[in-house]
Amino acid sequence: MRIDTPAITRLTDIPLGCGEGPTWSAQENALWFVDIPAPALYRLDAATGAIRRFSMPSAIGSFGLATEGRLVVALRDGVYWFDPRTESLTLLCRPEPDLPQNRMNDGKVGPDGRFWVGSMDDRPEKEAIASLYRIDTTGRCDRMVGELIVSNGLAWSPDGRTMFHSDSRQRFIDAYDYDVKDGGIANKRRLRVMEEAEGRPDGAACDAEGFYWSAGVSAGVLNRIAPDGRIDRKVVLPVAAPTMPCFGGPDLRTLYVTSLTSDRLGPKEAGTLIRFEVDVPGAPVARFGERLAG
Repeated sequence: MRIDTPAITRLTDIPLGCGEGPTWSAQENALWFVDIPAPALYRLDAATGAIRRFSMPSAIGSFGLATEGRLVVALRDGVYWFDPRTESLTLLCRPEPDLPQNRMNDGKVGPDGRFWVGSMDDRPEKEAIASLYRIDTTGRCDRMVGELIVSNGLAWSPDGRTMFHSDSRQRFIDAYDYDVKDGGIANKRRLRVMEEAEGRPDGAACDAEGFYWSAGVSAGVLNRIAPDGRIDRKVVLPVAAPTMPCFGGPDLRTLYVTSLTSDRLGPKEAGTLIRFEVDVPGAPVARFGERLAG
C-alpha cells in the first residue's frame, strides 16, 4: 500500500461546521461545496479564489449541478431546484415526508443524469431507517436501497457501469452494476468494511482508472480503494476529519477535499476546504438532466 503526504493549499478561512459535497464545474472553472449546518451553499472561483455564499432555509446535505445554470439541492425535508441567479428554490420532491427524524444527506448525479440522494437518521441514537433514492427531473422519486443509517459515498466508475455507495455508521462500502440507460442497479456486492482506524467511509469520488477514493472521516485520510476492495493508496491529510474528495481543474488532476469541525486530535479544529495535485485524473460527473454515458 502506497502512503502519500501531499503538500496542500487551504482555500478558505471560513470555519465550516460540516463542509461537504465539493463538486467541480468545468463550465464555470469553479468549485461548489456546502456547509450542512450553516446552512449554506458556496461557490469558489478557481481563478480568483473569490467565494460566494448562498444561504439555505434548512440543512443542505448535498447537491448536483444541473442544466441552464441551475442546481438540484437536497435540503432537510426534500429535494429542490435552485437558481443561483435569483436565489430561488422550487420543490422537486419530498422522499420521506413520514420520517421527520431523518434528513437528506450525501447525493450525486449519476452518469445517466438522475440525482441519487440518501437520507440519514439525524437523532443521536441512530437506527437503520434511512434509504437511498433515485430522482429524475420530473420529480419522480424511487426508493432504491433501504435499511441504512447514514447513506453516503456515492460515486460511479468512469464507464458509468459501476455505482459505489457506503453507510458511514455501518462502515461498509458496496458496489452495484449500474444500467446507464435506465438508472437500474443490480448485483450488489460488499467491497469492503472499513475499521475506524482505517477511516470510516464518508463522501467519495472515482478516478479515471476506476479506483474509489473514500474520505476516512475517523482517521484524517483518503483511502484509494481498488475494484477488488484492497486499499491501494492512503493519503494522509492535515485535517482531522475529511468528508469528501472531488477531482477538478482543467485536467481533473486537482483533488479538492472538504472537512468537518472535529476534536479528534485534541483541540477543536474547524472544518475547511483544501486542495492538492494528484497523478491520476478523476472521472467526470454528470449534470442533472444530462446524460454523461451510455
